[in-house]
Amino acid sequence: MLDRPQPSGETLRFMQRLWDVVHALEVRSKRMARTIGVTSPQRLVIRIIGQSPNIVASDIAATLGIHPSTLTGILQRLQRHKLIVRKPDAEDRRRVRFTLTPAGRRADRARRGTVEAAVRRALVRAGEPAATHTAELLELLAAELARDD
Repeated sequence: MLDRPQPSGETLRFMQRLWDVVHALEVRSKRMARTIGVTSPQRLVIRIIGQSPNIVASDIAATLGIHPSTLTGILQRLQRHKLIVRKPDAEDRRRVRFTLTPAGRRADRARRGTVEAAVRRALVRAGEPAATHTAELLELLAAELARDD
């Protein structure tokens, strides 16, 4: 635990831990941009395309749990940096499919210094029961935050 003042109350202490995670994600994402050339959100999209070549944007968005319009900027940046290629769908020319370029495949293979490497190490250290409970709690938290009070 970090040596700093702790707020009183379980909720505020938990929110302090969430802030720690958000801040650490942002710092690691910036470092990834410098070292492997993509931010954490960009790499996540690259990983999804790498696992499902020729995927459409709506499926990427659904996998991430975001609106397709939120994904547009990420896809445009990846295409501009020549990490992905968009190709018209053979059956429906209004849809486009995404694949990785050779540079995108290199970014997909990168492991050192990535957010997912840190997450993988933390999951191993925590063990399966703690990881499962944490995932369940994060799901509940996301649902509560999405609620329209």
